[in-house]
Amino acid sequence: MEMIEHNTARGIYAASPDYIHALEVRHPARLLFVSGTMGLDERGMAADGLEGQLDLIWSNLSTILASADMTVDNIVRLTSYLRDGAFVEANQNARLRALGGRAVPTTAIIVETLRDDWLVEIEIVAAG
Repeated sequence: MEMIEHNTARGIYAASPDYIHALEVRHPARLLFVSGTMGLDERGMAADGLEGQLDLIWSNLSTILASADMTVDNIVRLTSYLRDGAFVEANQNARLRALGGRAVPTTAIIVETLRDDWLVEIEIVAAG
């Protein structure tokens, strides 16, 4: 599988260091679409605070990816659903840590979550 970043500088706003406009995936053998994943522990309880939930989300995503013999290196698309716009920077920093600084196409959306204690939810697409 080959991944090619597309960050044209002509006719569109510039991409930032943690953001790319598009990622071309050539010859993937398989795709994995992961549901929105929350910062819930094995009992279904939300972790305390935003940082705790982000840590648990990325741990949960790694577990889901491992079940498909994949890692965060296979992530090719990411959408974050944030309960509050104030969470943008913490979410960005957690994503950069989890992906080792690798940029993928990403979108962050401010939403009302299904429960007040769910602060963020992340869904991904992975290719292998």
